[in-house]
Amino acid sequence: MANVTDLQTKYSRLAQEYSKLRAQNQVLKKAVVDEQANSASLKDQLKQRDQSLRKQEQEMDSLSFRNQQLAKRVELLQDELAASESKGKRGKNKGDSPSNHGIRTQNVFDEDLQKKIEENERLHIQFYEADEQHKRQEAEMRARLEKLEQDSQHQQAVVDGLTTKYTETIERLQSDKARLEVKTQTLEREGKDCRLRAEECQQQLRRCQTELNRQLKQSSSVIQEKVPFNDTKFSDYNNLNVPAHNRRHQIKARDLAGQALSFIQDLVAGLLNFHSYTEQRVHIYPLDSSIESISPLNQKFSHYLHENALYVRPLEESFLQLHQSITEDTVTVLETVDKLKNFSDIFSTYTHFLQKLLPYQLKSLEEECQTPLCTAALTVKNQELQNDVNKVTMVFDKLQNYVTLLTLPSVRQDGMPQTSTTAVFTQLAACLHSLHDVIKEMSKHYNQKASLEQELPTATQKLFTTTECLLGSLGSLTNSTGKLATFFSNNLDFFTSSGYGPRGNTTALNPLQAEIMLSNKKKAAAYMHALKKPRPQSVPYREALSNRRILTSSTESREGLTQQVQQSQEKIARLEQEKEHWLLEAQLGKVRLEKENQRISDLEAQLTMALGAGQNSQTTAVSSLTQNHEEVETPLKTAPKETMCTSLVGMLCTVPIAEHVGDEESREQLIKTHYMTRVGELTTQLQVSDSKAVHFHSECRALAKRLAIAEKSRETVVEEMKRASQNITHLQDELSTTKRSYEDQLSMMSDHLCSMNETLSKQREEIDTLKLGSKANSKKNKGR
Repeated sequence: MANVTDLQTKYSRLAQEYSKLRAQNQVLKKAVVDEQANSASLKDQLKQRDQSLRKQEQEMDSLSFRNQQLAKRVELLQDELAASESKGKRGKNKGDSPSNHGIRTQNVFDEDLQKKIEENERLHIQFYEADEQHKRQEAEMRARLEKLEQDSQHQQAVVDGLTTKYTETIERLQSDKARLEVKTQTLEREGKDCRLRAEECQQQLRRCQTELNRQLKQSSSVIQEKVPFNDTKFSDYNNLNVPAHNRRHQIKARDLAGQALSFIQDLVAGLLNFHSYTEQRVHIYPLDSSIESISPLNQKFSHYLHENALYVRPLEESFLQLHQSITEDTVTVLETVDKLKNFSDIFSTYTHFLQKLLPYQLKSLEEECQTPLCTAALTVKNQELQNDVNKVTMVFDKLQNYVTLLTLPSVRQDGMPQTSTTAVFTQLAACLHSLHDVIKEMSKHYNQKASLEQELPTATQKLFTTTECLLGSLGSLTNSTGKLATFFSNNLDFFTSSGYGPRGNTTALNPLQAEIMLSNKKKAAAYMHALKKPRPQSVPYREALSNRRILTSSTESREGLTQQVQQSQEKIARLEQEKEHWLLEAQLGKVRLEKENQRISDLEAQLTMALGAGQNSQTTAVSSLTQNHEEVETPLKTAPKETMCTSLVGMLCTVPIAEHVGDEESREQLIKTHYMTRVGELTTQLQVSDSKAVHFHSECRALAKRLAIAEKSRETVVEEMKRASQNITHLQDELSTTKRSYEDQLSMMSDHLCSMNETLSKQREEIDTLKLGSKANSKKNKGR
């Protein structure tokens, strides 16, 4: 079924692609037909031009023939003129009237001849000009025709190439889309499975947590009820060795934290302004981004500067959390200030940010030095600023190291000696003063650089405004660092002094002692609050000591009683074993009693039989009975006394009988097998319970590991899904852009074809006008 649906989808896609390509093919066919029609029309025009050229050549031949005729006529006229002149000389003497008439006739002929010559010359000139113009137009038309044919062929090749490229791109995108859809479906299925497994693991984890919490509560209740806290090995943990709460120290610590918070806020504002105005300056100088693109290095530098708020603002927020954690009801020492670690981590990220900006800032200053209008003095100031930037980064790195050292007592158990803490605070104060000096020096160099930049011819008002804002941010940074350094130096004694410490001990305060101190403070506050109320009479100290001794003795007696209870339980178990032993003895006694009763009944039967035999045999019977009785009594008299038998089970008193010699060993064996089987069963049960406990423990650990792995896999799957969705959107954007580009190209091609058609129509009109002009000229020439 899945194959059928896939084939249907593929067939539908192929049908859609075929319809698109068919429509495009129709457009291309139409364009080719139009070009062929245009080429045919141009060929027709060329044929017409050839015909007109042949006509003009014929006209030229006729004109040349006419010219020859006229030349012959002129020669004849000249001959006639010469003959008439000779005749005129002969008849000169005959009279004046005929000669005058001949002269007038000759003048008329001369004028007519001169007019014909001028007209012939003019017609020759017009014919030559028309011929040259026709040849020139014909050459132009042929060149334009070849150019148009080349353009049409080039456009056809471009259309074919774009069509093939578009089809290949569509096929590739469709295959990528299908592959991504399959991958998305598999990832969705895996995500669902991971979510189900994660939910199961979370349920198991919740069950384990509830079980562990129950066990912890049970253990803590047992410890609180039955284990007294009186540590004799480590006296530092006893209540008597816990320092008292120092309220004045807390109030001063909170006040100093508030002052430091205001200074940190000013420092954060100055850093934000400095980075923001530096970013604006990079977009303005040495190249204005609104006019031309800046260098890739400055683009990256600007991008990093744009992210400064992500690193600077958390400094203020983390120090605000540190200030809020310091109250009158807390203990503020390095070992208990947990929020200082968060501030240290954020400050470390900011120092890493400065180290990331350092090479780009140095390269930007070097790029400013490489500009053509950079003077020698400006180059020197840029080099000084490079040194200042290096120094600022190094000082911030030192500050981060000292702040990290201050967080060690709250992280490590052994803490840090008091002398080391004093040295770290002293070095931190010196480092703050050096930061103030470096920023002050950088502000001075920047001011000098700004004064030099104002003299440059390419400096704009935007650059001047940004530089003034940058100098203002440097001034605020100088003031805030100076105030912070002065504040730290003035309160260095408070920072280095230990406001808390155990009584009779020089070691630092640990978090456990701080918790005990706060609990004692709460108890003292509750006690002082209870003083205002009527309270029962307090117990005297001696009575409390006697009660403690009584409690201790009762504890010892309790231990003795527990030992006695254990011994009693052992005795009870041993008596139970003896009870089972005597029950078995009773059962054996009953068996022996039944056998004796059976024997007595047999003897009585024999006696009755003997009495029924007769009086004669009475004596014999009596003697036999007496003999039997003596035989019975004889083994009883000769029987040994009771014997004591000891074994692993216990002691057994036995009376050996000839008939029951194997009873003792069988009984012993039965008891032994019974208890051995019982011990074996208990051993197997214990082993099974131990193996179950080990199995459950390993299973819990495996489930915890599986939960962690499932969480990691879920995170990776989520990230992969995000990347896949981003890739899908990117591919969709690329597809839409390619579609738009192809549509634009097709529209441009259609516009180009329209323009070509317009040019061809204009050429046709020009050819028609030229034809009409040539026809009119030919008609005029014929009329003349």
